Amino acid sequence: MQFVLTFSCPDRPGIVAGVSSVLASKGANIAESHQFSDPDTGQLFMRLAFSAPNTQSLAEMQTDLAPVAQQFGMTMRLHNANVLPRIIIMVSRFDHALLNLLYQVRVNWLRAEIVAIVSNHQDSAATAAQAGIPYYYWPVNKDNKAEQEDKLRALVQQTGASLVVLARYMQVLSDQLSAEMSGRIINIHHSFLPSFKGARPYHQAYARGVKLIGATAHYVTADLDEGPIIEQETARVTHNLSPDDYIATGRGVESQVLARAVKLHVEQRVMLNGRRTIVFS
Repeated sequence: MQFVLTFSCPDRPGIVAGVSSVLASKGANIAESHQFSDPDTGQLFMRLAFSAPNTQSLAEMQTDLAPVAQQFGMTMRLHNANVLPRIIIMVSRFDHALLNLLYQVRVNWLRAEIVAIVSNHQDSAATAAQAGIPYYYWPVNKDNKAEQEDKLRALVQQTGASLVVLARYMQVLSDQLSAEMSGRIINIHHSFLPSFKGARPYHQAYARGVKLIGATAHYVTADLDEGPIIEQETARVTHNLSPDDYIATGRGVESQVLARAVKLHVEQRVMLNGRRTIVFS
């Protein structure tokens, strides 16, 4: 059995020893350990990957760890690493990020199961059919947005999905849904220096002679495109590139950044720390 344990608590002596002692008593072997003590908040954040005898179930291990969690006031999560996380991907018309995620799952770099693709357009229906993934075409307008979000809630419940990925899904989710699924929805957003909002951002960047373009993957919150950041990347561009070159470069960066962010999340390497994230890469 492979497990990943993540926890946070007020930092003080004895925490690591307490957890390690419990694991050792159960015959567990720690394969990976990361920790960070935040000097601003006094909180300790820790991630442990370990193996345990097959006789040890997830529920039994949780019970064994409960006393030390209570002793140190931990917010603790224990994950069975043998079980693939289930993901719903939402996409509109630009499918580059979706295609990269499908590929990374296929080659097993991203260890997850994509259980559904949801779109407000039909453009990616053939892609979903080829991959053998259920496709849900839900057109969205101002009158049916709440109804479509209810469908998404039901689909999350039905599939057992633990994560929703917005792979260039060009609809803004409601504040209520963003709050309900806090830490469980990842979005990819083009980020430029300076930042350009609105339509045709790559053309705006070209017109201003931008030298760096990039992308940011973050958790969705009620503050549009301002959620806790998981991963970022930039790419250099020059004056002799066309707007189409900017777009091609941007799509490549977006695809890579989103895939890395999803991988970090499903491997339980991201921990929320207020409006920031702790990322154990």
